[in-house]
Amino acid sequence: MGKEVNNRRYVTANPDVYSLLKENAHNNRICMTDAESFLWEHIRRKSLGVKFRRQVVIGDYIVDFFNPDTKLIIEVDGEYHNLEEQMIEDNTRTDYLNKHGYYVLRFNNNEVLGDIEFVKNRIKTLTDKILEIK
Repeated sequence: MGKEVNNRRYVTANPDVYSLLKENAHNNRICMTDAESFLWEHIRRKSLGVKFRRQVVIGDYIVDFFNPDTKLIIEVDGEYHNLEEQMIEDNTRTDYLNKHGYYVLRFNNNEVLGDIEFVKNRIKTLTDKILEIK
């Protein structure tokens, strides 16, 4: 199970749930949070040297932003991610993605909205490091 992108495979969802996830991803692109929209304006069109896609289905998850060349996932976490139950789910999700060869970088809304230069620098530094390894 997987899709070929630039000679690299990435995990896609179980066919039984893929269409539902794809529809949810489409809706998420239309209804991004303020922090997601703000970050998108700063990382789109290869502004950090690599192209990001938004609201991408990987496995049984929808990730906020994804670069297939580096396998970097960026997640923007709202307040509910501070709830213990959600933190457990986020850790499970990150473990799954890491085990499948993805890098996950998380920011909270306050980081994105309050210090976008810090966020952009962390993303750029990590993408550069990943590209050096490849």
